[in-house]
Amino acid sequence: MTSDHEDTSAMAVDDGLDEISPVTLGLYYQRLFPHELYYKWLNYNAKAPTNDFTHREFSFTINGDVYLRYQSFNDGAEFQRELQKLSPNKIDIGAIFTAQPKYAKTLQPGVFKAVSKELVFDIDMTDYDEVRTCCRGGDICNKCWKFMAVAMHILDKALREDFGFEKIMWVYSGRRGVHCWVCDERARKLDDTGRKAVAGYLTLIRGGAEQGKKVNLSQRAASHPHVKRSMDIVEDYFEDIVLVDQEVLLTKERWTKILSALPDEELRKMLDARWSKHPNMSSVDKWSEMIDAVDKKAAKRGSKFGLSTFEHDMMLQLIYPRLDENVTTHLGHLLKSPFCIHPKTGRVCTPIGADQFDSYDPMSVPTLSQLLREVNSSSASQSNGAKDSTLMTEHVAIFEKFVATLSPSTNEHAVNGSGSGGGSLDF
Repeated sequence: MTSDHEDTSAMAVDDGLDEISPVTLGLYYQRLFPHELYYKWLNYNAKAPTNDFTHREFSFTINGDVYLRYQSFNDGAEFQRELQKLSPNKIDIGAIFTAQPKYAKTLQPGVFKAVSKELVFDIDMTDYDEVRTCCRGGDICNKCWKFMAVAMHILDKALREDFGFEKIMWVYSGRRGVHCWVCDERARKLDDTGRKAVAGYLTLIRGGAEQGKKVNLSQRAASHPHVKRSMDIVEDYFEDIVLVDQEVLLTKERWTKILSALPDEELRKMLDARWSKHPNMSSVDKWSEMIDAVDKKAAKRGSKFGLSTFEHDMMLQLIYPRLDENVTTHLGHLLKSPFCIHPKTGRVCTPIGADQFDSYDPMSVPTLSQLLREVNSSSASQSNGAKDSTLMTEHVAIFEKFVATLSPSTNEHAVNGSGSGGGSLDF
């Protein structure tokens, strides 16, 4: 039976469950955080502790915005105890080092070095602010979340088919984006140069906010297997997301941004004048009219002036994944941990199944307050003080399924692999 003390402590914080505090976080880490699976993941299913876990850097952000780097633990039990003791607002996962990170300050310079880490990717919705019209900044909705679905489809296929990676986990960041953890052994062993090569291969959008056209594929690059496969995915989603949901050509302010990418001033002026006279035209109709005009001009000029690939270039520019390359390219870069609580939203950073890219709804992800209210309710009604949460069941099951794939694999190819892509994209 649950002790009187446990029941009392759970019910005592009921009035404060809407707050993220050391008390509520402590309850979460004690009763809901999937400690055993988490340890199996980062210890790569070995029975005894390995350097993959003991030499791993964790960082904790604790109450008062105190940032603790170079935390490390001898085993999963010690990690669990410290997590419950400190109740961090945020957990970040870093690299595996030549020595345990907690001894970093005692080691001579040059001895303490990062040697491996998962290949990670970070896609943030704010990088789509120049395209999306429904939300801005940290806000998201079901319309703009579709950009994340496309990003996961494209990158997941490229990582599997072009690089031969198999052990890939996608995670909701808790607010406005997604993270990707590639856990294959050869991915974890990549140095900064190798990580930069992978990120460069997957990056098609180049240029800052002031640059009108950010995708400029040569005919050769446009025929690359990765680009062709990406275009197949983009074509399935483009009209619905970019033209219908986001209406990127609805107003003069919006269509001016798109027309600025046209390398032909005569076309820009002609389309701007026509759309100004017919402002009620839908974005779908305006896009069709623009592409027809571009195709006619390209037919006259041949492949010059960048018109022949304009449609595909722009479709990719408006919907292709936008990577934070610094997160991927630096071995020592830390990334927010799965199953921590986002301090802004209170939502759990939950894994996303490979079959959930289109159906995953970030707005339905449980918050800390929802979870603890459920636990309080079950504790009050069940004699065993059930630790399981039905709100977490699906998310933990996805994590468990992924962790089960982490047994050593004999299918280890070279980084440029035997996938369909091979080689780099020649722009």
